[in-house]
Amino acid sequence: MRVALTFDAEHPSRSQCPSGAAGELVASLASAGVRATFFIQGRWATAYPLLARSVAATGHLIGSHSHFHAPLPNLTDRGLSDDLEKAETAVWHITGVDPRPWFRCPFGDGANDPRVVGALAERGYRHVPWSVAASDWEDERTAQSVEDDTVDQTLAFGDGAIVLLHTWPAPTVAALPGILKRLRLAGAQFVTVGELFGSRNRG
Repeated sequence: MRVALTFDAEHPSRSQCPSGAAGELVASLASAGVRATFFIQGRWATAYPLLARSVAATGHLIGSHSHFHAPLPNLTDRGLSDDLEKAETAVWHITGVDPRPWFRCPFGDGANDPRVVGALAERGYRHVPWSVAASDWEDERTAQSVEDDTVDQTLAFGDGAIVLLHTWPAPTVAALPGILKRLRLAGAQFVTVGELFGSRNRG
């Protein structure tokens, strides 16, 4: 059973977002020998360049998560183009990796919008959805609830599950070891979305 863990790397906006959470998460993945997919917000990469570089350096697949994390359908054509370009430039310059073709729309908004999809395709991107979401961004979530919901939903979906998590919630950091252990015991093989879809980042 292939499972793609994906993490949206963005500026936190909730209560459970301690300093250093993203670094702990990256270290936990490295300790477990797991490669995941990180959708990096351009402004986040600019604010935390060493951390963004460490994500790429430890072998994770890199995608774009826009620059300003605004709902893309709300942007004008020019604003949409500028946002995609700024994010790509920031992520590529800081990590040394071209994020194309992987992209995740903020909040998932625009994934089915022809104008947004067209703008993404024009720059060589495809939106990557998810099939498992433990709502780790919600303030009331605990590590145990994030762990249980992620494992239960992943096992229910089966092969090819794409798991949505975030780099900043404390419950996600605490839940990750349990998620990895329980899914491995259930026969999961952790892959990147590139391995699921048959390609990698451009060199």
